[in-house]
Amino acid sequence: MVKDDQKSKMSQKSEAPKKRSRLFGTDGIRGTANQFPMTPDMVVKVGQALGHILQQQEVLPSNHPKVVIGKDTRLSGYMIEQALSSGLNSMGVEVQLVGPLPTPGIGFLTRNMRASAGVVISASHNPFQDNGIKIFGRDGFKIPDEMEREIEHLVSEVDLSSLLPQSTSIGRTRRIEDAQGRYILYAKNSFPDQFTLDGLRIVLDTANGSAYKVAPNIFSELGAEVIQIGNHPNGTNINDKVGALYPAKIAEAVKDYRADIGISLDGDADRVIIVDDKGEILNGDHILGICALQMKKLGTLKHNTIVVTQMSNFGLEKKMNESGIKVVKTNVGDKYVVEEMRRNGYNLGGEQSGHIIFLDHTTTGDGCVAALNVLAVMRQTGVKISDLNRIIEDVPQVLINLRVKQRKEIEALPGYTQMVQTISQQLLGRGRVFVRFSGTEPVIRVLVEGPDRAEINSMAQKIAEFLEEHLS
Repeated sequence: MVKDDQKSKMSQKSEAPKKRSRLFGTDGIRGTANQFPMTPDMVVKVGQALGHILQQQEVLPSNHPKVVIGKDTRLSGYMIEQALSSGLNSMGVEVQLVGPLPTPGIGFLTRNMRASAGVVISASHNPFQDNGIKIFGRDGFKIPDEMEREIEHLVSEVDLSSLLPQSTSIGRTRRIEDAQGRYILYAKNSFPDQFTLDGLRIVLDTANGSAYKVAPNIFSELGAEVIQIGNHPNGTNINDKVGALYPAKIAEAVKDYRADIGISLDGDADRVIIVDDKGEILNGDHILGICALQMKKLGTLKHNTIVVTQMSNFGLEKKMNESGIKVVKTNVGDKYVVEEMRRNGYNLGGEQSGHIIFLDHTTTGDGCVAALNVLAVMRQTGVKISDLNRIIEDVPQVLINLRVKQRKEIEALPGYTQMVQTISQQLLGRGRVFVRFSGTEPVIRVLVEGPDRAEINSMAQKIAEFLEEHLS
C-alpha cells in the first residue's frame, strides 16, 4: 500500500482529474499487442506504477525492490518485456528476466528468490496477437484487487514522471540463466518420492508455448517416455490449433502412439487437459474428481472439501457428495478459487477449463503439477487413466461463447430476466442456466445444463440469439 504522506505527495502532483482507465480483468491486464492497454508507453507506466508501490513497501529505503519477469513465446513478448523492465528500472527496481517459463514458475520463483513481485507476460490461451501482464506478490500469489486498483489509479491519474527517483537510484536488469532448472525441480517435487514414471509413454502437447522446454524434462527425468507435439514456437503459433483448447490433436496422437496418457497444456502452462489411453478427454472437473477421491483416501484432502467455479459440471458435485466430499463454488476465475482456498484452509480446487490448484505445493494453477498428481494416482492405485476417467459421469452441458461488441447489464435488457426464469422453470431443478461475461475476452458465455442434450441445446441457442441481438 502507498503510505499516507506519499498519497498526499501524489495528490499534489497529480494531473487534472480524468476518468480512470480500467486495466485489469479477472486475470491481469490483457489485450491486443500494440493496442490499448498493451502498448509500450502504457506498459512502461504500469511498470512505473508497480515500481513506485514496491518502493513504498520496502522496509529499508536503501534497498532496491526486486521483480522477476517471465513470459511465454509470443512475438510481442520481447517488446513488452523491455517496456516493463524500463518502467520498473526507472523507479529504482532491480529486474531479473527468466525468459519463457510457465506462469506458475514465476509464482514459485518470486518466493524462492525473495523477490518483491513477479510478472508474467502472457495472454494464456489467447492467440498470438494478444498479450497480457499477470502480477504476483512477494508471497507468490496473484496481487489482490486493491493493489490492481492502486496501479490503475497511478497510471491514469498521476504524473508518474514526478515520482521518479534520482539518476543514482535507477535499477538494473539482468538475466537469470538457471530459472528453468529451478522450476523443473520444483515441479518434480510434487510427485511422490517412492514412485517413478518408468514404463509410461506420454504424449505431451506444450501449445508452442512457455513450457516447450521445461515440461518434457519434468516427465522424462521421472522416467517416462515423452513424445512431444506443439514444441516448435516461432512467435506466432502459440495456441494455434494445439494445446489445451484443441485436445482433439493430442487425442489422435495418443491412439497413434498407443500411449498411456496425453497431457495438453495451454500457452502459459497454468492449465491442463488430459487424454486417457482410449483417446477420451478429461477436463478439469475429472482431474479434480480423480485427485480429490485419492486425497480423501490418503487423508490429505483438507476439510474433505474442494473448491470449484460455477462452470463445473453437476456430475462432479454429485460424485463428491456421494463420497463425503464437500464442494464449494466461487465466481469464475482461478484467482477467486485460490482466494476461497486460502480463506478457509482448503488445499484442492480448480476450474473445468483445467486450472487446477494444489495449494500445498503451488500458489496458482499449474498444468505440470496437476498432471503429475494424476500420474501419482495412477501409480498409487495401479489403475489406468481410462478406468479412473469413468469415476465422474458428466451431466450434459451446452456452452456457447458469443463474441459481443458491447457490455451491458444483461439483467436490465427488456425480456431477458423473464426468458431465463422461464427456461429455469422448464428444467424443474434438473439443471441450471448460467450466463456471464468473460473477464479476459469480448465474449459472453451461455451455459445450460440438464439431462436432455437436445432440450438444453435449444435453450442455450435461444438465450444466445437474444443476447446477440442486443449486444452485437
